[in-house]
Amino acid sequence: MTDAEQPTAQTKPSRTINRDPDAMPPLGKAIPLGLQHIMAMFAGNVTPPIIIAGVIGAATGEQIFLIQVALFVAGVSTLIQTIGMGPVGARLPIVQGTSFGFLPVALPLASAFGLAAVLGASLIAGMLQVVLGAFLKKIRHWFSPVVTGIVVLLIGITLMPVGLNYAAGGVDADDFASPTNLGLALFVLVVTIVVHQFGRGFLKAASVLVGLASGYLMAIALGMVDFSSVTDAAWFAIPQPLQYGLEFHLTAIIGMTLIMFVVGLETIGNISAITIGGAGRQAKDSELSGGVMADGVATSFAAIFNTLPNTAYAQNVGLITLTGVVSRHVVTIGGILLICMGLFPKLGGLVAAMPHAVLGGAGVVMFGMIASAGLKIIQECELDQRAMLIIAVAMSLGIGLPAVEAIAETMPGQLGLLLKSGLVPAALAALLLDAVLPGKPSRKEPETEEAVAAKAEQVKSNL
Repeated sequence: MTDAEQPTAQTKPSRTINRDPDAMPPLGKAIPLGLQHIMAMFAGNVTPPIIIAGVIGAATGEQIFLIQVALFVAGVSTLIQTIGMGPVGARLPIVQGTSFGFLPVALPLASAFGLAAVLGASLIAGMLQVVLGAFLKKIRHWFSPVVTGIVVLLIGITLMPVGLNYAAGGVDADDFASPTNLGLALFVLVVTIVVHQFGRGFLKAASVLVGLASGYLMAIALGMVDFSSVTDAAWFAIPQPLQYGLEFHLTAIIGMTLIMFVVGLETIGNISAITIGGAGRQAKDSELSGGVMADGVATSFAAIFNTLPNTAYAQNVGLITLTGVVSRHVVTIGGILLICMGLFPKLGGLVAAMPHAVLGGAGVVMFGMIASAGLKIIQECELDQRAMLIIAVAMSLGIGLPAVEAIAETMPGQLGLLLKSGLVPAALAALLLDAVLPGKPSRKEPETEEAVAAKAEQVKSNL
């Protein structure tokens, strides 16, 4: 082989390795790449436990504990996906984390029954998701893009008031909606937008994290942060299971199970995006089935360890598409780092000390992006009269019922609690109408290769 030919021979294997989920980059590259994956999802992972802590009136120590277990569970759940256990696990570079999708149902349930009821329902929902994964091919047609998109859109819309309440300082705060709180939230929002639009690579992917860190530093400078929670927290502690116990209420189980189906389909979409964008191929049936089953195992495991259901994080997809590194071992390293973070409560104390206004500024973006993702899913099908009718009915129920709480209060027993969130009746209506209305939802015609190439060039120019 000549000297001129040598670079070509060396270049080919590296391209092959980058697109191979089983390849292992050098450790010096794998560790920072793994850290990059978990930092991109860090803000989203710790936000739900902070929000649920506020609903149940958790003390500072409890809030630190909930953050600690969220990190620990996310790490273990990530390893279940990347390493696998028999048929469970996609064995792809998937980062797991606490799901926002369950919050609109979990918050009213936690307020009415307590966290134990939410965890009990999550345990059952996780087991059912394992069954969903096992029979995925047979029931996947139940959930068309219009149904899934409506539910994801409503999740974002339902959470928007939560983000704004935090931006104002948190419900019942003495300085609620003060200029300081609103100004701090606006600062976080502006930083997040600027970094997302003008940042490159990891900086762009971690724009929410950069916004939170900037807002935190600003809050410290303004004297708004109390670090006593960090001082009181232990240096090292192993998360204890069943601290809140498990309770089983039919209303909670129905609500959490219904959302579980939708979140499971989000996982399918994320797995498909990883294999197409990173490995250059369609996802295998075993990867889709194993990934959904791993989601279920992770959700039940999370319930035992006192935290909300886990799901595959979409932030991960963007990083893989951007870097081209699809090694599952890189994300395995990230999962190990998450477990280590979950063993040090002082880290949870640092997060718990963050003022609500900082979290609210980021929440405005995060919850809005969830709604945007729902719109993107809906666009996968033709918006004909049939689809528009389904959207109209579901959106009216999903937005209208929470706005008119008097209707839910007139319902017997625990039925009113399911109606109060709006999400459950909206999802049921979308599923039912999609099943009984004449005609089948039609997907848009696939784009030509020229159109796909043009879009790819446009994306590159924006990076």
